[in-house]
Amino acid sequence: MRIVVTEFISLDGVVQAPGGAAEDTDGAFAHGGWTHPFFDPEVVGGSFTEALANAEALLFGRRTWQTMAAAWPERAGDPFADRMNAIPKHVVSSSLSDEDAALSWSNTTRISGDKAIAAIQDLQAREGGDLVVMGSPTLVRSLLREGLVDELRLNVMPVLLGGGKTIYPADGALRTLELVSAVTSPMGVQVCTYRAATQA
Repeated sequence: MRIVVTEFISLDGVVQAPGGAAEDTDGAFAHGGWTHPFFDPEVVGGSFTEALANAEALLFGRRTWQTMAAAWPERAGDPFADRMNAIPKHVVSSSLSDEDAALSWSNTTRISGDKAIAAIQDLQAREGGDLVVMGSPTLVRSLLREGLVDELRLNVMPVLLGGGKTIYPADGALRTLELVSAVTSPMGVQVCTYRAATQA
């Protein structure tokens, strides 16, 4: 399985609270819902629809999973929501119980936080489609640091947020990526897909 990360991200690399004001106010973040003025259903929405269409399962960090679990089950009847609710989901957490995960959102399996990398490597080694990660900045930083991300899909919004959570490791390591596609939306969003550069 390929690990595919798909994110809303600002020009200054912030991914925090793209969906709403109260989503994540850690660090006094005051710009929740910053993606809304730039969203369009064809290009930006289409990039998420495409990622989900190729997904075998979803992978989340605990906080993003809880936000999604509170929203998607209530939207049954919409094709995208129905797919989100039906697909197998994995949540990395040391605080949730297995029962909490299974009962809160259908088809969810918990991965213990202290065993996450090994468990994700096991998932990645299986035959199947993509293992798609949405949001989940702490988890994505770990996956990038460990070299486990096969594809990085960034919806780069034309906005500066001045600080907030990021997906990028701050460990000083050089990681070269190859741009494999780029589309510009009518609202100026750059939808860019990257893969790890092939070493000569």
